[in-house]
Amino acid sequence: MAYQAVFSPNVWIENNEKAYVYINTDDDFEDVKKELYSKGLIINRLPFEKLAEYKKYIGNIKPGRYELTKGMNNNDLINLLRSGEQEPVKVRFNNIRLKEDLAERIGEQINIDKEEFLELLDDSNYTASIGFTPENVACMFLPNTYFINWNTDTKQFLSRMKYEYDQFWTEARKAKAAQHDLSPVEVSILASIIDKETQQNAEKPRIAGVYINRLNSGWRLQADPTLVYAMGDFEMKRVLNAYKKIDSPYNTYKYLGLPPGPICIPSLSSIKAVLNAEDHNYFFFCAQPNYSGYHNFAKHGKQHNINAEKYREFLNKEGIFK
Repeated sequence: MAYQAVFSPNVWIENNEKAYVYINTDDDFEDVKKELYSKGLIINRLPFEKLAEYKKYIGNIKPGRYELTKGMNNNDLINLLRSGEQEPVKVRFNNIRLKEDLAERIGEQINIDKEEFLELLDDSNYTASIGFTPENVACMFLPNTYFINWNTDTKQFLSRMKYEYDQFWTEARKAKAAQHDLSPVEVSILASIIDKETQQNAEKPRIAGVYINRLNSGWRLQADPTLVYAMGDFEMKRVLNAYKKIDSPYNTYKYLGLPPGPICIPSLSSIKAVLNAEDHNYFFFCAQPNYSGYHNFAKHGKQHNINAEKYREFLNKEGIFK
C-alpha cells in the first residue's frame, strides 16, 4: 500500500487541535464512517477505508469515545480506533434532587441506558443486592469528579459508584457515624436535609448538631425541606402550617425519626458536617430575617418563637407568602 495513503496527514479539525468521535456498542464500520465523515474529520476517504480493510479494522470495531488530533495519519487513526484506548470522560454530578434528575445528568455525559438506570434503582431485589433500598439508594452516589469511559454501561457505572461509596466509608468514618448512633445511610439522609437547609458550609456542623439533639431526645425533626420534598413543589419559598398535615413518610412534622430516604443526593460537605456535628445545646434554628443565608439558633422555644416571628415579618414585607 502506498506510503502516502498510510502516513500522510488525513485528519482535519477546524478551529481546534482535538475532536472526539463516539462509537456505540452495536456500531459497524458504516456507522464509524458516518461519525467521522459527518463531522468533516477525514480529508481523503478512500485511502482511510482501504487501510481500514487492510488492517482488519472493519471486523474489529471497538466502542468508545476517542480523541483525535489534527494532522493524524490513517495509520495512527486506525490503530487508535482498533486499540479501544479511549479518552475517559470527566463525569460530574451535584445539586441533584431526584433519581430521574441523576439519570438525565449521567446520560448527558456517558452512554448509559437511562431507562435501565431508573429501573434498577427502583428494583428492590437489585438495590438489596448492593445493600440499599429503592428509597435510600440515592445515598450511594457521592458527588465528585470521576474518570469513566464513555461506553460504560449502566450496571458497570452503578458498580463503580458502589465501589466509590465503599471506599469513602472507611472504618474511621463509620466510627464517627456510630458516635451519633447513625449508620452511613442515615448520615447521608440527614446530610441531604442539611443541604436543603443551608448553602453556608460554615453553618452545616451546627445545624447537624441541632438535628442530632432532636433525634437523641426523641423529638420529631420538624425539617421544612422534608415537607417541600413531600409536596413536590421545589419552587416553594415558604412552608405553611397547612403543609405540616400532609400524610407522607417524608413529613418529619408528623413522623418521628429520619425519612426513609434522602431528599436529594447529599453533598460531601454536608456528609462531613454530620460526621463532625457540633456538640451544643441548640434545639432550634430559624433563617435570619435577610438574604444572607445564615440562621439564628436557640436553645429554648421562647427565643426561637421570637426569631421565627422576625423571619415571618421579613417574608411578609418581601411579599413572600408561599
